[in-house]
Amino acid sequence: MSDSQFLTAHGRFEAARRLPHLDPGHPAHGLHGHGFQARVRVPAHALAARPGAGVQELREGLSQALRPLQYADLNRLLAHPDDAALAQWLRERLGTASAQAAVELRSTPTQGVAGDPGGPWLSLRRHRFLAAHYLPNVPPGHKCGRMHGHGFEVELRAAGVDHATLDAHWAPLASRLDHVLLNDIEGLHNPTSEVLAAWIWERLRPGLDSLSSVSVLETGSSGARFDGSDYEIWKEFGLDSAVRVRRAAAGSPPARLHGQTFRLRLCLSAPLDRVLGWVVDFGDVKTLFRPLFDRLDHRPLYEIEGLDDTDTATLADWIFQACRAELPQLSGLRLLESDGCGAGVHVGAATPP
Repeated sequence: MSDSQFLTAHGRFEAARRLPHLDPGHPAHGLHGHGFQARVRVPAHALAARPGAGVQELREGLSQALRPLQYADLNRLLAHPDDAALAQWLRERLGTASAQAAVELRSTPTQGVAGDPGGPWLSLRRHRFLAAHYLPNVPPGHKCGRMHGHGFEVELRAAGVDHATLDAHWAPLASRLDHVLLNDIEGLHNPTSEVLAAWIWERLRPGLDSLSSVSVLETGSSGARFDGSDYEIWKEFGLDSAVRVRRAAAGSPPARLHGQTFRLRLCLSAPLDRVLGWVVDFGDVKTLFRPLFDRLDHRPLYEIEGLDDTDTATLADWIFQACRAELPQLSGLRLLESDGCGAGVHVGAATPP
């Protein structure tokens, strides 16, 4: 399968709206406001930027597209400015990248829509519950074998339904999962994030046939996603590094020695281990990545032999290739700059969540 590079950009805007197509008793029917967040992802070849400047071009394009929405009355732009209509409006204003842009728009941190080019808009809804668990099949001494717990978050994505419908389907499961020991629930004897995602899928899918995926966030830096057939996990790392972009325009800020706080997400996909109940142990991912992490964190990246440049897109591709020997399950990665924009790589049809 081929590797594909992509660029991603993130922006925010504050705006007011009414959703007159909703029932008059719905709180969103009347005038209200949101702090919206938008993220777009395009193939790297979709932009005509000079080498090393693709992330900046996409960031500037998104910023320009969002400008009419900032502190606006959205009903003056759209008759029914719900999340899907706004996301479509935004996609159409991304210039040459519009036809190839995946867009995610969140009206709150826990709800929004996401859509790939040519695909339907998926409603996304995030829920939280508090639960204890332990993993009975891990080797002796493994910390996850001890009784512990998490503030879990679950994100559901489905086409053709609104957020209230997702809430209604989730409610019976919430009452079963919140403030309990997960191991006591039938089917969750070994409640890894992957097993929990599949357990939720199996109970939602019969009544929600447009369900696209279930993601379980165990911590702020790790999680798992199940789409009915495939599992993918991710683990995040923070990198504080010194960079200097050689191919940047002479005298421009990127060409000068400076620093970046990167957020790196490694994504891995493989068949589930039927005994341990996971794709890969999150702890093993951290251990296997550690030698490369030590080469990147608190280091001058422009001194690394074999690294052509330190722009984010080049760096993301270099990290991906360097990781594959130790992490053969690697299905993609996303490397974000300090402003939430960045680049990544994915294998085949997979895209990092």
